[in-house]
Amino acid sequence: MSSLPPVLTCHNLAVHYDNRSALRDVNLEIKRGQITALLGPNGAGKSTLLKVLAGMIPPSHGAAKFEGEELSGPHANITYVPQRSDVDWTFPISVLECTLLGLAGSRSRWKPFSRHDKAVAMQALKDVRMDHLAQAQIDALSGGQQQRVFLARALLNNGDVLLLDEPFTGVDVPTQDMLVDLLTELKSRGTAIVYATHDLAQAARTADYAVLLNGDIVAEGSPHDIFQQDVLLRTFGGSVISVESLREVAAS
Repeated sequence: MSSLPPVLTCHNLAVHYDNRSALRDVNLEIKRGQITALLGPNGAGKSTLLKVLAGMIPPSHGAAKFEGEELSGPHANITYVPQRSDVDWTFPISVLECTLLGLAGSRSRWKPFSRHDKAVAMQALKDVRMDHLAQAQIDALSGGQQQRVFLARALLNNGDVLLLDEPFTGVDVPTQDMLVDLLTELKSRGTAIVYATHDLAQAARTADYAVLLNGDIVAEGSPHDIFQQDVLLRTFGGSVISVESLREVAAS
C-alpha cells in the first residue's frame, strides 16, 4: 500500500441535484500507486463522485482537492474515462483520430496533430492491441474494442490519476484481462486509479482498496476486510446480493 500523501481528497463532500441528494458527507483519500474500487447500487453516486474528482461537477458542499489544491474544473493530471454508453459512437471519426483527442487538452485547437503525436497515438493503440484497426470507423467497433480505444486515449494523457466509470461492463474477457494488466502496470508507475463497478468479485481480485457507496460511504478498506455479508446488505440491499455472489467474492 502506498505510503505517500493522498493525491486526491474529499472533505465533507455533498452533491445535490435540485431536491435530490446524490452524495452526502463524503470524506475520502485516494493514494498514488493504489487501485480503488467504488461499489454500490444504481443511483448510489459512483458516477457523480468520479465526475467531482475529475473536476467536471462542482460539489454543493465541501471540497475535492488535488494535491491539496481545491479543484475548480478539469485538471491536466486527472484523466476521466466515461461509461461507453455516454459516448456517441456514430460520430464519423477513425480509431486513430478518436485516440488523438486524448491530446486535445494539451494542444491548440488550431494546430494540427504532428507526426510525433500520431506516432505516440499509434503506440498507445498498439499497447491495447488496436493498432491494426487505426483507420477503422469507431461505429464499426465492438464493445470491447470501444473500451480499448478509451484506454488508448487515457494512456496519452499520462496523468497522475486515472478515473474509470464501469470499465469492465459489457466487454469480453480478453478486454477485461488486458484492462487488469494495464491497470496493474500503471499502478506500478505510481498512478492513482479509481474505477466504479458493480462486480464484487472483480473488485476483490483487482482492487487494493474498496469504497462501498450508497449516497454516503457505508464502508471502506481492503476488499477482503469489508466485503462481509452485513456490510454488503447495507450497501446493496437483500434483493441484489445473492449467496452465490458472496461465495464468489470469498473465493477471489
